[in-house]
Amino acid sequence: LPPFNYSFICKVLMKAKLKYVFKTAAANFFMCAFRLEMRDSSQQRSISAIPSPEVCFFFSVSLSSSSLEKEQKLRRQAELESAQSRLQLQVLTDECSKLRKQVQELKALVAQHNVSASKQPGNSRTCFPGSLPSSQSQRKYHLEKVFVVSQAGNCRVMAYCDSLSCLVVSQPSPQSTFIPGCGVKMMSVANLKSSQYIPIHSKQIRGLAFGSRADGLLLSAALDNTLKLTSLATNTVVQTYNTGRPVWSCCWCLDDTNYIYAGLVNGSIMIYDLRDTNSHVQELVPQKSRCPMVSLSYLPRMASASLPYGGILAGTLEGACFWEQKAGNSYRPHHLLLEPGGCIDIQTESTTRHCLATYRPSKSNPCVRCVLMELTCTPLTEASEDVVCSSNPVQTFSAGPTCKLLTKNAIFQSPEEDGSIFVCAGDEASNSAMLWDAGSGSLLQKLQADLPVLDICPMEVNQTHLLATLTEKAVKLYKWQ
Repeated sequence: LPPFNYSFICKVLMKAKLKYVFKTAAANFFMCAFRLEMRDSSQQRSISAIPSPEVCFFFSVSLSSSSLEKEQKLRRQAELESAQSRLQLQVLTDECSKLRKQVQELKALVAQHNVSASKQPGNSRTCFPGSLPSSQSQRKYHLEKVFVVSQAGNCRVMAYCDSLSCLVVSQPSPQSTFIPGCGVKMMSVANLKSSQYIPIHSKQIRGLAFGSRADGLLLSAALDNTLKLTSLATNTVVQTYNTGRPVWSCCWCLDDTNYIYAGLVNGSIMIYDLRDTNSHVQELVPQKSRCPMVSLSYLPRMASASLPYGGILAGTLEGACFWEQKAGNSYRPHHLLLEPGGCIDIQTESTTRHCLATYRPSKSNPCVRCVLMELTCTPLTEASEDVVCSSNPVQTFSAGPTCKLLTKNAIFQSPEEDGSIFVCAGDEASNSAMLWDAGSGSLLQKLQADLPVLDICPMEVNQTHLLATLTEKAVKLYKWQ
């Protein structure tokens, strides 16, 4: 066998078939064996050779380079597919948000159509001066599930996320020794199972709210002088705003999800832009008394004959004010004529432009009263574009004689989607939630609880209508059927 050199191996490779076996040991030693077979007409001769280290290194680098290029190609393909999937998800999310807004507008048009139909002669449906039809359904709410949130109590508020089908309830930390403060407990309404506790604030939570965003950001207000945003996808706080004063209420801007509002203990409203992570961008100073802002809700712009403008409906212990949103993110206050003193809560129904004000018992009225009012606007002058917003009482509902807590009630469209409105309020005297038909003023149901009802939340999941009532220890979930 001639001496092994590069010229010899090149000649042999050109005339013979090449077979090689490549193996890698744990210590990364490289071995390569070649078997060269040559045939002629008279005899068959086999030549075996073990190449030099230089040739082994050459084949090792070639194979490693080929594997690296293949890996890089697969990675580029995976990154491209991931980017395309993220883009498709964003497009579908935007489309979903547009469809939800269209559904809300269609529901408003259906409600207005039913109101107009109820006014026509020969229609058997009765209607009171607020132009709301009464419900004709025979169905009721039936108890579906009971969630025990905190054995120690001190639960206060709750909110529902439509995009995640998730209900969150405020509660003190179940492990206060290791994780002090307050947070929320998540509950899946789709499968009726409770999830883990998420710590958020160092003091009691007074307000929870979800916007129309599809990412499930939870807005929370607490007495620790902070307004926070929590991602339910990662169960972590993603943004904290220091308000300088205890926060009693909060809400999202439904016309622009970049803006959030905080109602403070002195009656001011702080406006924050999510694109500015440092401080508030504007402060709405109370025009009259500086009472705590017990309730805060946003009415979106809508093609409504009574009130087409968007703005913030703010309620304090002394009264209410509608801050009309003008061009350039400016706000114009409209003071609503409410009964002086004793107002503990104001809730809104955006599609019909109605609100529900709850009053404590007084000398002239010994019972808790829920007054349903219609929000309207009239031009200031014939030639002016400015308007005057007002509230007109249309129905009053009476509960028990006891009101020691600042509770939250609810006004919402009937699950029958026939244009009628339901009112649900807690009654401390009987430890129950009372459900009225706003059109007729009649009491439909009395949902019993073990303790006073602190908050009420209607929701819809997979075309199933549910109603949640919260006490300081548990949540009761009712199904409309």
